[in-house]
Amino acid sequence: MVRYKKSEEKRKQILSAAFRALAEYGYDAVTLQVIADHAEVSKGVVHYYFENKEAVLTELLEWLTAKIYEKEHAAVQQQTTATGKLEAYIDAVFVSPEKNRSFYRVYLDFLARASRLPVYREINQRFYDNCTRISTEVLLLGQKEGLYAAHLSPDTTAPVIRAVIDGCLIQWLMSDRDDLHAVFKKSCYDAVFNVLSKGPGPI
Repeated sequence: MVRYKKSEEKRKQILSAAFRALAEYGYDAVTLQVIADHAEVSKGVVHYYFENKEAVLTELLEWLTAKIYEKEHAAVQQQTTATGKLEAYIDAVFVSPEKNRSFYRVYLDFLARASRLPVYREINQRFYDNCTRISTEVLLLGQKEGLYAAHLSPDTTAPVIRAVIDGCLIQWLMSDRDDLHAVFKKSCYDAVFNVLSKGPGPI
């Protein structure tokens, strides 16, 4: 049991190091040696746990998206009203300029390769499926409370919520201005609420 715990801790240490390395240098520049340096272990130790760079990064994407979802889901579950759940969801996503910058730098690197690497695409799809479940919960409760438009379907509306969230954070990232983080967060909430209360506008 002790050996297993140490092994899991070491894997997480390496994954955390890989995340920091990707956020700093980008996907193409990161090597096993760079990851080892960030983890403060030898390259051999990284090789002991992972066959190659792709193995590290595949598990990193799985670990990272699962961790993000669990945090967002837990925040939403603490609330009992649709408004509370939506605010908690947005709050859990818009954590801080520093954390959002690191995550989206890494996440966008993965997304750029997801169209060509099925394993990344599958992991990302599981993440978005989980996000859709959160959005569906918010929508259905809001409809029950008479707050959101009754005609909206979870199948078509729930994915839009995450699209708005990610879109706002990517736009904030591109602005390269920490002082606008709260502005984009408020705009994100307003945009999502608008979609839920009125439904998408005409195309």
